[in-house]
Amino acid sequence: MIVAHPDHEPDMPADRAEEGFAYRPEQFREMVDDTLRIARELGASDAGVEVSEGTGLSVSVRLGQLENVERNRDKSLGVTVYLGRRRGNASTSDFSPAAIRRTVQAAYDIARFTAEDPAAGLPDADDLATPDEASRDLDLFHPWAVDAAAAAEIARRCEAAALGVDRRIANSEGAGVSAQQSHFQAGNSRGFRGGYASSRHYLSVSPIAGRGRDMQRDAWYSSMRDPSELAAPEAVGRYAAERALARLKSRRVPTGEVPVLFEAPVASGLVGSFVGAVSGGALYRKASFLVDSLGQAVLADHLDLREDPHVPKGKGSAPFDDEGVHTRPRTVVDGGVVQGYFLSSYSARKLGMRTTGHAGGAQNLVLTSRLTRPGDDLDAMLRRLDRGLFVTELMGQGVNAVTGDYSRGAAGFWVEGGRIAFPVHEVTIAGNLKQMLRDIAAVGADAYTQGSRTTGSVLVSRMKLAGD
Repeated sequence: MIVAHPDHEPDMPADRAEEGFAYRPEQFREMVDDTLRIARELGASDAGVEVSEGTGLSVSVRLGQLENVERNRDKSLGVTVYLGRRRGNASTSDFSPAAIRRTVQAAYDIARFTAEDPAAGLPDADDLATPDEASRDLDLFHPWAVDAAAAAEIARRCEAAALGVDRRIANSEGAGVSAQQSHFQAGNSRGFRGGYASSRHYLSVSPIAGRGRDMQRDAWYSSMRDPSELAAPEAVGRYAAERALARLKSRRVPTGEVPVLFEAPVASGLVGSFVGAVSGGALYRKASFLVDSLGQAVLADHLDLREDPHVPKGKGSAPFDDEGVHTRPRTVVDGGVVQGYFLSSYSARKLGMRTTGHAGGAQNLVLTSRLTRPGDDLDAMLRRLDRGLFVTELMGQGVNAVTGDYSRGAAGFWVEGGRIAFPVHEVTIAGNLKQMLRDIAAVGADAYTQGSRTTGSVLVSRMKLAGD
């Protein structure tokens, strides 16, 4: 069983590409200004607009043969028109002046016949990003000059590395490479203007180990804004194969109550569940198990959750949110106590609070424990687990956001005496998130970033395990 994630090996082709966009930022800025002018001429009290364009290439292979080549190019102009507290939205992919005018008219007409909503409206001017804040360079744009043939070759290298690890890797669901980039400009009638380009690139493979009833599949991937920082295709392939091989001869285990160690990529889902529970939409609808949790001890008292939207190249980085509100680093949880929610302007008004700059979601969260030592790698966390379940995959959607009830299909490894004993499948783990968050006994130093969330492996001191 491999218990360490592969190091990044910067041998991927990553020559700086031409931007490859059909529109320049100044053209988008002109469209923003024209759209807002039309909205004012129609009689809008306020308006907001965003213009965007995205391009990309996705290639997949299976057993060395090219399966799919997809190119995407999309563009959109979306406008929101306010008539007092009435709101209308419309969008178009046609950037001609006549189409833009029709789109603004459509949004205006929708607003005319929409009921008033006291919480509707643009953010307050004091909350909007200043020109200096909006223009903060977070190094998010790294286009990848890769064509279909080169991308297919990278995918083949990745899959071939997986198939070459062991004769028991006899099949594959394929490997894929994706290179995506986009840019946008946004503005509103209260003076905000801002926009930037960003990129995200991806490499993945999914090998199958064994035959017949003992077949097991696993996968691994690398995703970065900068293609030079992607893991080497061979490293991704080998690691995916080793994960699949480790799952052969899986068993079920007896039903009981045991400690559960979540592998770092899986543990990020616990952070995601917490974020959802303290986000504005769930809170004002009273559809959260953490209603009125501000200032309350919700996580174990050794845990901190910090957010930094200004990390260079961060997958959740942004100088401003989807409404143009400035973003800022903050502590979300301090010693287990909730310090702040995730609010847009609308949800903040519904709650009688102020926006936190989270229209569009959380930004670069990091979960840490004050008890974690530098040597607390995955081996150390397994020793801390001692006897219980090490979860490397979760299945199903068995999380009730209202009550916190948690029940997920799981696969992973049974641990005895702090060492992996055998692989496990077809079990269910269950608990309640409110208690699970308080029962987090440790967070490993094996930090891994999944999307915009970073955490090490997470040990929950007790959960119900349904097996044989």
